[in-house]
Amino acid sequence: MDTAITRAGPADLDALSALFDAYRQFYGQPSDLPRARQWLRERLRFGESVVLVAKRNSATVGFVQMYPMFSSVRTAKTWILNDLYVDAEARRKGIARDLLAAAADFARTDGAAGIALETATDNAAARALYRAAGWQEDATQWYSLAFG
Repeated sequence: MDTAITRAGPADLDALSALFDAYRQFYGQPSDLPRARQWLRERLRFGESVVLVAKRNSATVGFVQMYPMFSSVRTAKTWILNDLYVDAEARRKGIARDLLAAAADFARTDGAAGIALETATDNAAARALYRAAGWQEDATQWYSLAFG
C-alpha cells in the first residue's frame, strides 16, 4: 500500500484538523477541534506554514508542519519542522519516514539551507526515527522564554 504525500490545501482542512487535535492531545493538551481547525486554517491561509499530508487509501493518516526561519549568519532561509504526527493505527508503516523525506525534498526545492527540529530527550522512538532518516543530533543548548 503506497503513501501519497501532498501539500495541504483547503480540501484537507477537516481531516487534517482531526489529526492536529490528536497531535496536541499527545502532547498533553485538551481536545479542542475548533481551535485546531482555526489554527491550521490561519496558518495555511496566510502562508505562515507548510503542511504536508500523508494519505493511504484516500484517508489522511499523518502530517508534518514546517515554519520558515532565516539564518542571519548563513544568510539563508531554513525551515523548522515543528510538528510530525502519524495516526496511531497507521504507525510502523514507514509513513513518518516518508513525511520526513518529503519535508527535506520540499526544503531543498525551496532553496533552504536546511531543516531543524527539536524533540524531548526522552522521546526515544522519535530520536531513533530521526537518526535512521539521516538527521544529526547536536549538543546545541536551546533556551526558552514562555509568556503566559
